[in-house]
Amino acid sequence: MKQFGKILKFELKGYLRNKVFVGITIFLVVAIAVVMFIPNIVSAFESDGGDDTGDVMGELPAMLVYAEDEALAALVREYFAAAFGGYEVRIAEGTLDEIKADILSGEAECAFVMNSASSYTYYVNNLSMYDTNTAVADTVLQEVYRINAMVGNGLTPEQAGEILSVQIESGVEMLGKDQMQNFFYTYIMIFALYMVILLYGQMVATNVATEKSSRAMEVLITSAKPTSMMFGKVLASCIAGFSQLVLVFGTAILLYNVNKDALDNPLISSIFDIPVELFAYLIVFFVLGFLIYAFMFGAVGSTASKLEDINTSVMPITFLFVIAFMVVMFSMSSGSVDNTAMLVCSYIPFTSPMAMFTRICMSTVAWYEIAISIAILIGSTVGIGVLSAKIYRVGVLLYGTPPKLGAILKNVLKK
Repeated sequence: MKQFGKILKFELKGYLRNKVFVGITIFLVVAIAVVMFIPNIVSAFESDGGDDTGDVMGELPAMLVYAEDEALAALVREYFAAAFGGYEVRIAEGTLDEIKADILSGEAECAFVMNSASSYTYYVNNLSMYDTNTAVADTVLQEVYRINAMVGNGLTPEQAGEILSVQIESGVEMLGKDQMQNFFYTYIMIFALYMVILLYGQMVATNVATEKSSRAMEVLITSAKPTSMMFGKVLASCIAGFSQLVLVFGTAILLYNVNKDALDNPLISSIFDIPVELFAYLIVFFVLGFLIYAFMFGAVGSTASKLEDINTSVMPITFLFVIAFMVVMFSMSSGSVDNTAMLVCSYIPFTSPMAMFTRICMSTVAWYEIAISIAILIGSTVGIGVLSAKIYRVGVLLYGTPPKLGAILKNVLKK
C-alpha cells in the first residue's frame, strides 16, 4: 500500500507539472466563462449604444400587402400584423412596379401580392436561406380563406373566428422517461467519456512506453510490485482527468447560476438541471468505464518497445471503444435505446458504461439489470487491472520486435 501511495503521488505531480494538461484546463475554464458571460456582454453593448441608435433600432422593416379587392387586402393585413411581429405590415398603394421599386430601394423588405384569397406572389430582394415568411403566410392564409368561405355561407366573421380559434386541451402523463429532456445529459456524458478515455488512455500508454524506452522501468519493476505500479498510474490518470472535468463543468454550473437570468433558455436550463439519481449513475459508469480502458491502454503501452509503436499497439482498443460509441450514438439518434444491440452491450464491460447509462437516462430499466451490469463492470475492471499488471511486468522486460498477445499471455500464465 505504501508503494501504491508513492506511485500515485508521483504520477499526480507529473500531471500537475505538465504544461499541456494545465494549459488545456485553463483554456477550457476561460472559454466556458466567456461563453457564459456572452449574453451579459451583448446586453451591455446594446445598452451603451441605446442612446444613439434607439430610434433606428426601434424601426421595424416594412412588409407590404396588395390586393385588388380592398376587403381582402384589409383582412390579410390584419392577420399578417398578428402573425409577423417583426414587421410593420401595411397595405401597399400604387402599381406592382412601384411595389417592386420600394423593395429594391429598401423602403420595404418584402411584399405579398394577393392574386386571390388562396393565391399570392411573394416579392423580396435577396431571399435569405432563413426566410420563413412564405411558410407563415401559408398557414395564416388558410385561416383567412376558411373565414371568407364561412362568411360567404352566412356566418359572421366573429362566428367564423370563434370556430377556427377553438383550443384543443390535452395532457401527457409519462409512465417512463422523457427521452428529449434526458438526451442532453446522455450526450454530454458519452461525449466526455469518449474524449477523456482517448486522451488519457493514450497518455497512460505513452507514459509507460516512455519509461520502458528509458530503461528506468527495469529498476522500478524490481523494487515495486507491478500491481501497485499499474494501479497507481491508472488511478492517477483517472483522478487527473476527473478533476479536470469537475473543474470545467463546476465552473460552467457556477457561472450558469450567476448568469441564470441572462441565460433564460429551456434548452440550457435542462442541461444543468440533471437529477441527482442520474448524476450518481453518471459518476459510477464514468469512473468504471475510464478505469477499464485505462488498464488496457497501460498494459498495451508496456508491450511497445518504441514510442513510434504506440499508435499501432493501441489501435485495437481504440477501435473497440469507437464501435461501442457508434452503437450508442446510432441508437440515440434512432430513438430506440432498447434494441437488441443496446441490450447486449449493456452487459459487456467494454460497452456497458455508455450503453447502460444511455438506457437508464432514456428508458425504463429494472433495478436488477442495473445492478448486474455494474457488478459485471466492477468485477471486469478489477480482473483486467490485475491482468494488466501481470502483462505490465512481463511487457516492460521485452524489447525488440513487439511481442504477440499470445506470447505475452503464455509468459503471464507461466509466472
